[in-house]
Amino acid sequence: MSASLSPRFDLHAHSTASDGLFSPEAVVARARARGLDGLALTDHDSVAGLAEARQKAAAEGIAFINGVEISVEWRQTPMHIVGLGFDAAHPGLLAGLKATQDGRLERARRMDASLAAAGIAGTLVGALRHAAHPAQISRSHFARYLVEIGRFADPGKVFEHYLTPGKPGYVPHRWAALADAIGWIRAAGGVAVVAHPGRYRISSGQMRAFLGEFRDLGGEAIEVSSGNHMPEHVRRFARQARAFGFYASQGSDFHGSPDTDLGEFTPLPEDLPPVWRLLGW
Repeated sequence: MSASLSPRFDLHAHSTASDGLFSPEAVVARARARGLDGLALTDHDSVAGLAEARQKAAAEGIAFINGVEISVEWRQTPMHIVGLGFDAAHPGLLAGLKATQDGRLERARRMDASLAAAGIAGTLVGALRHAAHPAQISRSHFARYLVEIGRFADPGKVFEHYLTPGKPGYVPHRWAALADAIGWIRAAGGVAVVAHPGRYRISSGQMRAFLGEFRDLGGEAIEVSSGNHMPEHVRRFARQARAFGFYASQGSDFHGSPDTDLGEFTPLPEDLPPVWRLLGW
């Protein structure tokens, strides 16, 4: 497939089943309106929205692939792994995701306490109003509440002052191990993909070490193009895909804000094998 057609496939998007603003059905409808031919719904540590999205995709005539974005910890650094094309009913995958979800609410309570100590009380109750599922509460929900009460103009400004390492409201969480996340995805028949690698604040040497470990554990693809990536990121991770023999993936990381819409990312370089070949597209 030529690079000019690659934006018709968005393999990274979120709904209200995690921290997105649109319902799973609405995400699919928007994908169709945006002219996409294929979509993966990749909610954080959850497959709760897949059945609704798949039903809507069938009605809209758009290809749909099961997806999830799993939070992992690698050498004390939070990272994300996207799973694509798996059996959403696989018991091993579901058990792993539940274990990851179980810690979210306890972490949220600790975030609430940290923000209260910084002079902002009641944030957990407010954040929960933005979370369709309490087990999926995340920093994004806290950020939306802080915008709601007028502390900041947008979530991006929140993260400049709160909820990130070294700042009020940030609480580390023990996420899944990289080996576990890849194992769950592969056991369920799916493909493991490194999500938005340009977002991670690690050195080039650490990135190479991470990608080598990811490959050795059975990871097969990397998001070369993401709504979070500048063109230089696309060039950089295209080189890494070639070096490690990865398939290339692409996705907007759509959450519902107008900043990055479905299908908005740089086309993949034409020489890279796209991940949808592994998915039967």
